[in-house]
Amino acid sequence: MKHILIASAIILFVSCNRNSDSFDATGAFEATEILVSSEANGKIMEFNIEEGDRLEAGAVLGYIDSTQLYLKKMQLLAGLRSVDIRKPDIRKQIAALEQQIATARSEQQRMENLVRAKAGNQKQVDDIVNNIKFLQKQLDAQYSSLDKTSGGADAEAESIQYQVMQLDDQLQKCRIANPQTGIVLVKYAEPGEVTAAGKPLYKIADTDLLYLRAYVTADQLSQAKNGQSVRVFADYGDDRREYPGIITWVSEKSEFTPKGIQTKDERANLVYAIKIAVKNDGFLKIGQYGEMTFN
Repeated sequence: MKHILIASAIILFVSCNRNSDSFDATGAFEATEILVSSEANGKIMEFNIEEGDRLEAGAVLGYIDSTQLYLKKMQLLAGLRSVDIRKPDIRKQIAALEQQIATARSEQQRMENLVRAKAGNQKQVDDIVNNIKFLQKQLDAQYSSLDKTSGGADAEAESIQYQVMQLDDQLQKCRIANPQTGIVLVKYAEPGEVTAAGKPLYKIADTDLLYLRAYVTADQLSQAKNGQSVRVFADYGDDRREYPGIITWVSEKSEFTPKGIQTKDERANLVYAIKIAVKNDGFLKIGQYGEMTFN
């Protein structure tokens, strides 16, 4: 009986050592999580998601009340039409003076012909020339005034257009659009609630690609480098699955071994964190423990 107990103890000891040496590090699976916040202030009119839903990037999930923004935009557009109506038609307003100048030049030509034929006098020609100069100055002054008025109207219209563009951007942000494909982890708001810019609406994570955050000792650092292939294991009760993994990050600084994390050398106090990208087959979950070995 005594020999049986000793043999059992030896087998158990060897088994434990074999299990502890079957991996190089352990850790937990995590994903890149995004906290989606409101970009507008107002009442949530529609918000069609539930925790666990899978959402596609760009999907519109609902909207925030935008009535006041829309009315302000309509007011600006009315102001834009008003500016356009007030803008002077320069060609029409200077047409009369241009016609007077053209008539005076024709009269000047006729009088010069009469003077050459000894049938008119030079004073009449001079009077017409002076009148043309006067009309030309009037035309230049009116054109300058109308040009400034038109330029001011254009600048005012441009300013209003920029305000309309700002409102269009704010109206666009009233739509709740999903930024990336993933699974809804937490929902923070409901339809009918009043939200504000920066207030969280929901949290989403891309669970198609998970990361095993494991910890290795200083002795193992020589085996860990970015882009290196490793073997990752996850336990599902009696079932154990193996996944190919790629090291995507190695910490530059050491830290104390986190609670619940095992390393190949349990005596090590200082360890280095690494992240291993693992393609999810649908079974891996965030927070699930995993093991890894260097190939």
